[in-house]
This record gives sequence, structure tokens and C-alpha cells, in this order.
Amino acid sequence: MQKEKEKKIAEQAGAKTAEQKPKLKLNVKRTVYIGLAFFTIMMLWQIYNTYCPLFLSDYFVKTFGGAPEDHSYLVGIIMALDNILALFMLPLFGRLSDNTKSKLGKRMPYIIGGVVAAVILFPLIAVLFIVNQYIWMIVVMALLLLAMNVYRSPSVSLMPDITPKPLRSKANAIINVLGYVGGMLAGLLAIIFPAKAGDDGLLVYDPNTIWIPFAVTAVLMIVALVILIWKIKENKIVEETRAEMEEGEKLAETETELSEHRPLTKLDKRNLIILLASIFLWFFAFNAIETFGSTYGTNYLGQGTGFWGTAVIVLTVASLIGFFPGSFLADKIGRKWTIVAGIVVLLVPLIIACFVTNVWVLYVLIAIAGIGWSWINVNSYPMVVEMADKQTVGRLTGWYYAASMLAQSITPICVGFFFKALGYQWLFPYAVIFLALAFLVFMFYKKPEHKKQGETLGVDAQSTKLNEQIEVQNADTQNAEPEGQTKIEKVEEQSEIESNDK
Repeated sequence: MQKEKEKKIAEQAGAKTAEQKPKLKLNVKRTVYIGLAFFTIMMLWQIYNTYCPLFLSDYFVKTFGGAPEDHSYLVGIIMALDNILALFMLPLFGRLSDNTKSKLGKRMPYIIGGVVAAVILFPLIAVLFIVNQYIWMIVVMALLLLAMNVYRSPSVSLMPDITPKPLRSKANAIINVLGYVGGMLAGLLAIIFPAKAGDDGLLVYDPNTIWIPFAVTAVLMIVALVILIWKIKENKIVEETRAEMEEGEKLAETETELSEHRPLTKLDKRNLIILLASIFLWFFAFNAIETFGSTYGTNYLGQGTGFWGTAVIVLTVASLIGFFPGSFLADKIGRKWTIVAGIVVLLVPLIIACFVTNVWVLYVLIAIAGIGWSWINVNSYPMVVEMADKQTVGRLTGWYYAASMLAQSITPICVGFFFKALGYQWLFPYAVIFLALAFLVFMFYKKPEHKKQGETLGVDAQSTKLNEQIEVQNADTQNAEPEGQTKIEKVEEQSEIESNDK
């Protein structure tokens, strides 16, 4: 009889614990559906960045004469419009989507509108180029940039909207993998349907096939959008995940629980500033290599474009391998220390690369660097939106992209001055300098003490306390038969009173 009552008390405490503390488990299938939006974004940008500079260069050579390099600055200005627009539009539409209420949810209207506009505009770029309507081509390119910047922040914000904070690194790993797959598919299309400058500077291409990569991208965007609308009922999912989101908020790496009426503390604001500054600096470092890797390989190593083409493949594969270990490592040692490890894993091979010219050694170093870069990327965005409540996810997503885009807008100019003054061999030292600065700044990020730990574990503590009381009663009842049952009943009654008071 006594053992049955003890078992009953323990079961009641356990049931209350489970009821108040829902188990957090990532919904992988739903995360994949959400990641389809990022898949289309990365695929479109890769096709855009591959073909559009060539289209523009061909136009300027036909119009003004000379060689393609004579007009590279004009091409660069037009291609940089995306980064410039992103600095303003991504935070703007992130914040607008935060405040949107509709039957489709707060992100989906922007995603649907942006994707539909992009699907219409993107193939037109190739068509207008083929029929020599260059001015209209540039106009459509500008409109496409507007459409893409409308839905980028809302589409990325959809993941943290319905994913509890402790699970966001794993979710971000899945979404990044999908994005990289989109980029690789775009690269494959560029290989199958090539275009290159001829001896006279004009573009050599097949007008019967050059439009296919644009059309394939548009079709896949439509398919992805249909799946997203079909599978992701935003308002319904937000309601279904409310309890999980609340539990995730209790486990968040912020000083206090965040809500619309409880803004960031002084420490959390300081951490956010440090985090955004670090993001700026490590993108400032790494984008220099991404932008000028081909120039470094051609003009310093004398390897031609094949070297950097292979290096990009190595970097992509290494990053794909590193995403999931980086997210699981964050569960073990925390996001901060995973990023610190990622910076070190990235920094060491870049330091060695400053003194190496052997191509095969460089490939190995780039592979190691890719793993470190993936650990940084998979955890940095979740750390930013860790500081957001449900009303500010889009705004902080915009800030994250603004910091990275600002770095990517400025660093090519700075690298150009470095090359002119010191030579191409300064590419890797340049990256090392700013990555080291990112490391130093990020080390000032202070992980706050777990807030409300007692409240979060209150039911578990109650269960533990109850078990201790039972053990004490067991010791007493070994020498007191009738009184033992009475004491156990009192323990049960006292437990129920304490539970009701809480």
C-alpha cells in the first residue's frame, strides 16, 4: 500500500512536469518546406550573378566600343545595386512584415508577392538581352532587385517565427543546405548553357538556349511557392507551436524572457551590438576572398580561372559537410563557443595560406576554412534572432542582412586599394587581419546567466523535493508501521497544496 502511494505521488509530479514543459523537437519536414524559399533565393542570385555581368559587358562593348575591362566599373556599379538596396529594404520589409496581420499570416503575403513578381521578371532579362533591348533589360533588372528585397527578410524570418529558440541552429543548418543546393544547381545550369566573351569582347552564346537557366529557375520558384502555400499555413502553425515557443523563450540565451512589453536589457543590447559588429567584420574578411579569389589565382598564382572554379566547389562541399556538425556542436558547448571554434578553424588555414602558393595545399586549406565558415554562419543568424520577441524577428533579420551586406559592399573597394598599393599577394593577409578583429570583438559577447532557472525547473524541483520527503518517510516508517501511512498521506496532501499554490 505504501509503495503504491509513493509511485502515485511520483507519477503525478512527473505528469505535471510533462504538462508544463512540452518536449522541444525540431519539425524537420516543416523546416524543409520553409527552406524552399531560401533555395529559390540562392538559385536566382547565382544565375543572376553568373549571366547578368556578361550581358551588361556585352551591351557596353557594343555601345561604347573598347574591351570588356574598360567598362568593368559600370558593370560593377549596376551589380552593386543589390547590396545598396538591401541595406535599406531588408530592414524595412522585415519590420513591415512584423506588423502585418492577414489571413495568410504576416510573412506569406510578402513571400507570395515577391516570388510572383520575380518569376515574371527574371526570364524577361534573358529575353530582352536576346532581342537587343538593353535599356529595358536594365530596367527589368532593377525591378527584379526590388522584388527580391521585398521577400528576402520575410522568408528568412518565417523559420524563427515557428521554431523554438534552442532549435534554431539545427533549423538554420537545414535551410543553409537547401540554399547551397540551389546555388550548386544554378552552377550546373551555367556549365550546361555557357556564355563567354569572345576575342572581340562580345559575348559568345547560343540565343536558342541562353534563356533556359532563367526559365528553369522561374519554374522551380513557382513549384517551391506552391509547396510553401500548400504545406505552411502560417497562422495555424503559429497557434500550434505557441506552447513550444513559450518554452523555448524560457531557455533562450537572453538575460530575461522577451516580450512585446519587456524589451532587451542593457546586457542584451550590448551583446546585439557586439554580434552585429562581429558579423560585419567576418563578412568583411571572407567576402574579400569570395570576390577576388579568381583574380588572385589568375594574376598572382598564374593558374587561370580553373583554380578558383575548383576552389569554389571545394568550399561549397566543405560548408555542406560542416553545417550539421556546427549545429549539433552548438547544442553541446553553446553557440558562442561554436562560433569561436569556427573562427579559429577558419583563421588558421587562412594564416597558412599567406605563405603558400601550391594549388593542392591551398585546396586543402580552403576545405578546412569552409568548415569553419559554416560553423559561423549556421549559428550567427540564430544568435541575432535570439534577441527578438515575436514582434521584432523581421526587424532583427533585416539588421543581420544589413550588417553582412554593408560589409560586402565596402570590402571590394578596400581590397582594390590594397592590391594597388601592396599587390595581389595581400588577399589572404587582408582577410586574416579583419577576421582576427572579428574574433577580438566577438570575445566581448557575454553569455547571460540563465534567467528564471528556478521557475523553469520549478516542477522538477518539486518532484525532487517530494522524492526526498518520501525517502525520509521510508526511513521513519521502518520503525513505525501505522504512523508511516499517515505520514505518506500528509506528504501527498502537502504536495498537492504546494502544486496548487504554484
